[in-house]
Amino acid sequence: MFAPAWVKDAIFYQIFPDRFCRSERYHAVGKFVAWGSKPTRENMFGGNLAGIENKLEYIAGLGVNAIYLCPIFKSNSNHRYHTVDYFEIDPVLGTLEDFDRLVKKAHKLKLRVILDGVFNHCSRGFFQFNSLMELGEHSPYVDWFHVKGWPLNAYTDKPNYECWWNFPALPKFNTDCPDVREYLFSVGEYWMKRGIDGWRLDVPNEIDDDSFWQEFRRRVKAVNPEAYIVGEIWDDPIRWLKGDQFDGVMNYVFRKATMQFLFDENPISIKEFGERLQNAFPEGRGDIPMNLLGSHDTTRLMSQPCASEKRIELAYAILFFLPGAPCIYYGEELSMKGGKDPDNRRSVPWSKLAELQAEPLYDFIKQMIELRNKNAVLREGSLEIRVADNGFAIERSLGKKTMTLVVLQDGTEYKFNIV
Repeated sequence: MFAPAWVKDAIFYQIFPDRFCRSERYHAVGKFVAWGSKPTRENMFGGNLAGIENKLEYIAGLGVNAIYLCPIFKSNSNHRYHTVDYFEIDPVLGTLEDFDRLVKKAHKLKLRVILDGVFNHCSRGFFQFNSLMELGEHSPYVDWFHVKGWPLNAYTDKPNYECWWNFPALPKFNTDCPDVREYLFSVGEYWMKRGIDGWRLDVPNEIDDDSFWQEFRRRVKAVNPEAYIVGEIWDDPIRWLKGDQFDGVMNYVFRKATMQFLFDENPISIKEFGERLQNAFPEGRGDIPMNLLGSHDTTRLMSQPCASEKRIELAYAILFFLPGAPCIYYGEELSMKGGKDPDNRRSVPWSKLAELQAEPLYDFIKQMIELRNKNAVLREGSLEIRVADNGFAIERSLGKKTMTLVVLQDGTEYKFNIV
């Protein structure tokens, strides 16, 4: 096992900072939409680090023990995947002191913290790219990006430099440049030294260079050998899971199979689901995946085409029965709805908390978290998946103890039981 041992016991809670909680303790300069407004790709709600800190007891009270924060660095977008400065906290979110206080309190509550690193591309507001716009080919940072002509067409639909998915707002780093590599590696080290417990890496496959991620791993692990490095990989992840790059990936292979089985209008068969589930959890690989049912990039469970209370409960039962670290997208426990991005990034309706906690899903998720925390077999046990014509079973075994999730087809629905 090359992944840190603590991750097998982890249950993550993913937070989209702009929409989680806005504390009046920190007053950002600027105008923000009212909490509860309809999210758009541009509007800012003003959620902040102080707000997250205020809700750490709530998060810990769920029984989870790790939080994954979407980007928090200086940016001019509400999602902050357009990084302007990797060494500064976004001033809308707070200060470096707010960040330190958040991490300190999280650790006191036994919550680990991992940050979202966007190292393939930056914002066109990034200082070195702005230098290219001002100085052209005379900029000292001319080798930091893949420029195809001058002057830069940074505000047209035909950029003359490489950018992520041809979005001119997101120039792609030239990670063959030694100065770029050193800059990005130093970012990884800096935030580790400030106390974080790992990195979630955004679109790491776009940096098509194993040596980059091998060196990133060496530098991060030199600061903290127990750091968790998890990559956003949507397809076959084997390339990055040989022990020299990532400790795991966001398990979108598992998520896709579960969505197509439980929530698709033309669902896959029980047999196919069982096969794909088995393929998503191969034996002996040494990694620990982050297993998820939703994220800031996906439609929320409550808004899936064939969503129902029982199907969502079954999805979570499957999630908590599988090897790896389960991850809950903020507000899922409160039955929050949301379609495709940006609708899946609504603000948490804290004023209705008691009402939402009374919904059956809240207690069910807490029960599944408690079940996993109390039973080492669900965290460390071997996995066997058995499939029949009318159902399937997920069996975990550790020593003399076995726990099994039994799922049986009941007409067009499914019933499940834990044995």
